[in-house]
Amino acid sequence: MLTPTLIFVGIFFLAPIVLTAIFSFTNMTSSTGISGGAYVITPNGLRELAADGIDPAVVAELARSTVVVDKESLAAARAAGVDAGFLDEIEEQLSGQQFVDERAFERELKTLPGRPRRIRELKLAAEPFSRSILNTRFQTRDEASRAITTLAPEIDPADLDRIVNASYTGWVWTTANFEKLKNERETVRVLLNTAFYVSVTLAFSVFFALYLAFAIFYMPPRMGLFFSALWLLPKITPVVLYTLMWKAFTWDNGLVATLAEQFGLPSFNYMKGSVPSAWTIVILVNGFIGVSLGMILFSSALRAIPMQQLWASEVDGASRWQQVRYILLPQMRWPIMFYTCYQTLSLIGSYEQIWLTTNGGPGNTTTVWSLEAFRTALFNYSGNLQYGLGAAMALVLVTGGLVLSITFLRIFRFRELVQKPKIEA
Repeated sequence: MLTPTLIFVGIFFLAPIVLTAIFSFTNMTSSTGISGGAYVITPNGLRELAADGIDPAVVAELARSTVVVDKESLAAARAAGVDAGFLDEIEEQLSGQQFVDERAFERELKTLPGRPRRIRELKLAAEPFSRSILNTRFQTRDEASRAITTLAPEIDPADLDRIVNASYTGWVWTTANFEKLKNERETVRVLLNTAFYVSVTLAFSVFFALYLAFAIFYMPPRMGLFFSALWLLPKITPVVLYTLMWKAFTWDNGLVATLAEQFGLPSFNYMKGSVPSAWTIVILVNGFIGVSLGMILFSSALRAIPMQQLWASEVDGASRWQQVRYILLPQMRWPIMFYTCYQTLSLIGSYEQIWLTTNGGPGNTTTVWSLEAFRTALFNYSGNLQYGLGAAMALVLVTGGLVLSITFLRIFRFRELVQKPKIEA
């Protein structure tokens, strides 16, 4: 009976977490890909290595190009369209020779009778014979090492390892992602943003949802049904349409700015114009979605409480506030705990509304952890998506969610809520 459930839990819950944990210990990006890479030394890479302390003489040797006349270079020249008669002369008189640079090779070509008369044509004919380690793709580490030691035979083994490691275009196992998160100043700011966003939005959602649930509970049935349907709209409205509605209210020419101008108040883009207004919009946009769910959940819990208890309290002269304080709230600890845990985890992992409204702005002042992880791994303007770093951020998010869930279970004394009633013990 439990086998299908366990399979679905393993595929759709445990497997993504395990893969996220695995990817977080790699430097995988869209540049490295998810499969193995090759070894390529680039000019930019050499400059970075020189700045990191690699022997300048070694860097100069690796940056140098040589000219070799052999079967491979002659075939490349024929494929490039060099005159066949001229190639025959080169093969006959220069085959097997090696030149230190292109200038020396071009001087030798000028001595041949069939050489091109134009300098540009001569240079084009010499290009296929030039060989350089730069931008050459080596499939294995040994091939790259041999090519480097051929050009720089006196290279220090430690420098050789550093150069080969830096030239690898694939991903490797590393803990650098977590070290980067630990050392960057931006990490602390995003964590503080997340803590502020989750705590304030959660408080707003819980208390306002409770207020609405109690208010609807004491309303006549038809009126309560109408307000329940009205407050459910933020939850059932598509996210894009919902955020567009908020933009219509809060942007430069929106309803809020127009009304503010009429009353002589500051009129600007309240969604992105200032940090306080941006945070207010972010909290309200996400808070009202949470309020919708909480209102339905709490209203259902209230309807399950026996009405006889309220009738008895009314006979004893209890006010509505006393009914809420001493009768209704104590019996709603389980729904409140469930909603608090659920909403906390939902807020920690949510970024869609922030992305579609403020996009983390102005600047990065409303950027939260989940939005930053999304940008890092799946959407950024540089084009190089950092899968490994994004996975590390997601793993931190999952760990934080588990810690908070356990904390809430202890605060609300979950064991007491699920244990057998004492009267049945």
